[in-house]
Amino acid sequence: MTAPLYNTEILRLAATIPHHQRLPNPMASVEKRSPVCGSRVTVDVDLDAAGRIAALGMQVRACALGQASASLMGAHAIGRTPAELDAARVALTNWLAGEGDTPDWPGLDIFTPALPHSARHPSIRLAFEAVAEAAAHASTEKAA
Repeated sequence: MTAPLYNTEILRLAATIPHHQRLPNPMASVEKRSPVCGSRVTVDVDLDAAGRIAALGMQVRACALGQASASLMGAHAIGRTPAELDAARVALTNWLAGEGDTPDWPGLDIFTPALPHSARHPSIRLAFEAVAEAAAHASTEKAA
């Protein structure tokens, strides 16, 4: 028997997204949208002097899987570098495509039941794509 795609933990995460307010004057903002389902995630970031995420703001309009993914990303993004966030994005993308192990990011194994449902993958990736891109933009702006 396979695990359910939507379970109590997915729904709990979807209802408890951290950093769910936009930042007033972020160093960078990125919006990502899934054309498959219409899910949308907007991420604002500020970096500290060491180039790590110091502040994060999100607006998430997504299905429960996208919300749960944003919750996991948001819970662990503070203090990460743009390179670490990009590595997490790549690892998640590869894992969902069946081309790698479970990413080294707390809690992502909860999406194992979604692996055979490729139409759900874009929503799961949105927050990770948005935060990696926003962090890269902020890093570039900071260096300029």
